[in-house]
Amino acid sequence: MTGLRLGTRGSPLALAQARKVAAAIETSQRWPEGYVQIVEITTTGDKVQDRPLAEIGGKALWTKELDRALLDGEVDFCVHSMKDVESERPGDIHVAAVRPRGDVRDRLIGAESIDALKQGAVVGTSSMRRKAQLLRMRPDLKIVPLRGNVETRLRKVEQGEVDATLLAAAGLKRLDIDAGTSIPTEIILPAPGQAVIGIEARTNDTRTQSVLSTVSNHITYDCVMAERAFTRALGATCSSPVAAFCVLEDGDLRMRAQIFSEDGADMVEQRAVFDCGDHQTPAGLAREMLSQAPESIRRLFNAR
Repeated sequence: MTGLRLGTRGSPLALAQARKVAAAIETSQRWPEGYVQIVEITTTGDKVQDRPLAEIGGKALWTKELDRALLDGEVDFCVHSMKDVESERPGDIHVAAVRPRGDVRDRLIGAESIDALKQGAVVGTSSMRRKAQLLRMRPDLKIVPLRGNVETRLRKVEQGEVDATLLAAAGLKRLDIDAGTSIPTEIILPAPGQAVIGIEARTNDTRTQSVLSTVSNHITYDCVMAERAFTRALGATCSSPVAAFCVLEDGDLRMRAQIFSEDGADMVEQRAVFDCGDHQTPAGLAREMLSQAPESIRRLFNAR
C-alpha cells in the first residue's frame, strides 16, 4: 500500500490533531515518519469568521469540503473533531475510527469560576449549548458571538473585547496551552462528541478502514456513537442547545443528557443505562425528553 493521504482543516488545532493521528497510524503500521501525508483543505467555516455557524449553514461548513475531497479520491481519510461532525452523514462516508477521548470539560477563560464573573459580564461564545448553560446559571450575563480559532478567542479575552469565554479543555491541551479553569461536568455538561478525534473514510474503502481500525479506541467509539444516536433522534443542529456525555461503567454505557431553551430558562435532563452498541435506547431517550419539553425547547429541534 502506498502512503495514505489525510485530509484536514488548516487551523492550528486541526493540524495538531491530524499530526497525532498520522503519528499513531505510522507507529501502528511500522511505517516511516511522513508516510501518512497531511493534506490541508480550507473549509467555509474557516473562511467565514464574522457570523454564527447557524446563520451560514451549520456544522456542514466544517465538513463539506473535506467530504468532497474524500469522495473525489483526493484524500484517503479525513480527521475531524467529532463534536463538529453532523449526526447525519452521507451513506458513502463511514466513521472508521476514533482516538481515545481527551478531557471532556470546558475551561472558563477570564475568571476563576462562573460565580466569580462580574455582574453583567460579557461572555463570548458561538455555542448555543454554552450560551444556554451559562444563562441558566447566570441570567445577568451578556452572551455575544465569538468565532475564530482558539488563539483568536484567547486574544479577544486578553484584549478585553469580552470578559470571558469557554473553550474545550481537550483542544487547549492538544495545542499545549495552559489557560483558564476547568468546569466540572456536573456544572457544564459537554457537547456530544466533545474531546474526541474522529477519522472518516469512504464506506467502500475497506483497505483504508482496516488500517484505521488499528488506532481506534473501541470504548470511546461506543460512547460517541451512542451520543450521536441521541443527537440524531433529536434532529439537533448547531442551533440546538444540547449536551450529552456517555461513559462505560461496570460493563454498561451510562448517558446523561440535557436539552435547553435558547435562554436556558427551560431545561429537560435525563439519564439512561444501556448496552454497548445499543442505539435504540439513546434515540428513545431523545424522543422521551422532547415529549416532556415545553415549546421553547421543542421548536429548536427537528425530531423525526
